[in-house]
Amino acid sequence: MTAEPLPLEAWREAIVDIARAAGEVIMAIYATDFAVRGKSDASPVTEADERAEALIVQRLRALTPDIPIVAEEAVAAGQVPVVGQRFWLVDPLDGTKEFASRNGEFTVNIALVVGGVPVLGVVLAPAIGRLFAGAAGLGAVAEQDGARRSIRCRSVPAEGLTVVSSRSHGDAAALDAFLAGRRVAASVNAGSSLKLCLVAAGEADLYPRFGRTMEWDIAAGHAVLLAAGGRVTTPQGAPLRYGKPGFENPHFVAEGLQG
Repeated sequence: MTAEPLPLEAWREAIVDIARAAGEVIMAIYATDFAVRGKSDASPVTEADERAEALIVQRLRALTPDIPIVAEEAVAAGQVPVVGQRFWLVDPLDGTKEFASRNGEFTVNIALVVGGVPVLGVVLAPAIGRLFAGAAGLGAVAEQDGARRSIRCRSVPAEGLTVVSSRSHGDAAALDAFLAGRRVAASVNAGSSLKLCLVAAGEADLYPRFGRTMEWDIAAGHAVLLAAGGRVTTPQGAPLRYGKPGFENPHFVAEGLQG
């Protein structure tokens, strides 16, 4: 018996609406003199992270009550659900350092994982008005100021790669070693999961990450990139999978069209 196909198109639009609602919560706090606290792992957290996550989790439970939700702040508090074939990954405010420094490059990230693969993802950067969404079989889209367009990874230009890297994290020596011998035309810094989305939109070609990340940090951007024709692998070329023990990622490479 064949399983019913998931209503990914309807869910995509529902998740876009949820992300926008979370973005409104975040921006209301962004406009205040908010406090930044440290979690047990020394990473920062604010009221915006917590309130946005509460909204997202509540609405996801209403949309899909039978699908577990792995959300960053809940996991930090010890609330770790048992995940199976399907689960949601939520990072309510990716780039808390960017949020605290008020550079605008923070995002809301919501992704659906099926069989270890992110099949639906929405990334919203509320401070700069950019939204990206992707779903398996539906392609990827970007929105700016209410105008939506389809996006796809580009082939690497003849002049060389545009490489995107983290503004707040990373291992410069490992990145330099990985890029040795490659033609690099430009390097771009960006915060949070926007890096994956820049590759998906054909604004960059390669995002190597040699530093610690968690599954909720990148799943939504990974889904957008997959839908746009790209891929995320380990440095050895194996596809990056989700639902790993502890939800921690290995080093990875996100890239656009091959060849």
